[in-house]
Amino acid sequence: MHAMSTKADSATHCWVLYLIECRDGTLYAGITTDLERRFAQHMAGTGARYTRSHPPTRVMASMAFADRSSASKAEAALKKLPRAQKAAYFGTAPARLASKGAD
Repeated sequence: MHAMSTKADSATHCWVLYLIECRDGTLYAGITTDLERRFAQHMAGTGARYTRSHPPTRVMASMAFADRSSASKAEAALKKLPRAQKAAYFGTAPARLASKGAD
């Protein structure tokens, strides 16, 4: 599994759907315009309520979208999937924007 580059260009403000693995093995999904900043917030306990009680360990995957609406729809679809299919979603769902520097 590879994570796509998520540096948001200040001119375009792309939206990023991300999947975090938590210390207890659970998964958390969210959207942001700056994944590095948002992950730091989760790590500091100032992100989502869920990650305060389930500390994150790593970003498992991410995908860039052209706008918030598309990212929100993708997040909703991702959250409906069974756990086993969530990581695979990032390998099969079409990216809305070309990634920069993907692994």
